[in-house]
Amino acid sequence: MRNLLLASCPIMLWVIVLCHILFAYLCFSSYKKTEGTLYLLSGLIVCGLLYDAIVLALGTVLSQGPVLWALSQLRFVSHGALIPLIFAICAEALELKGTAKKIVYTITFIIIALGIAEGFSTVLEVRSIASVVRYASSDATPAWAGAVSSILSYGTVVPLIVVGIIMWAKKKGPTLFLSGFLMFAFSALGPATGNFDLIFYISMYGEVLMALFFYLYARKVQA
Repeated sequence: MRNLLLASCPIMLWVIVLCHILFAYLCFSSYKKTEGTLYLLSGLIVCGLLYDAIVLALGTVLSQGPVLWALSQLRFVSHGALIPLIFAICAEALELKGTAKKIVYTITFIIIALGIAEGFSTVLEVRSIASVVRYASSDATPAWAGAVSSILSYGTVVPLIVVGIIMWAKKKGPTLFLSGFLMFAFSALGPATGNFDLIFYISMYGEVLMALFFYLYARKVQA
């Protein structure tokens, strides 16, 4: 299993990039035709995942240095700026109105601000595995930034799973639930298999599936 992951990592990073390009195109082209908010929110999140994948894929051809470092710092910033939009997707799925919707969107923008600050405050260190050079958060990163990172990683997915269950119960199908559940499952798969150093790679498959099911859910709602 581990040998397969190590061997596949360099080429599959580029495949994942292509997948996100496809999903971003589908979301934004659908938004252009329908002006559906879910398409727009999904497309923006996919753009964050796409940039993340591009930087990691570039680690297969670039060595450590100022260029890869700068791109990696922006990777954390874009992650913090766009991933909180998952809260907005939850609000749209629940069809919140008035004060409730304003509260969720306010929380979303606050977490976006914190996420951007976290991205710029993250102290990076170089790591290399499977012929991929990348910059990851180091122990020198401030504790508050680590806490915000945890919120971005888990504090967004858990509400998505809960809202997905609600939507499934309302017979809108399991697509929104699967977007959160599969992301959570793949994030946990690395530690569960003892491949802690490959969490970044394994979880990317969950991100691809999340992007896919975001698009499918938006298409279902729009239909």
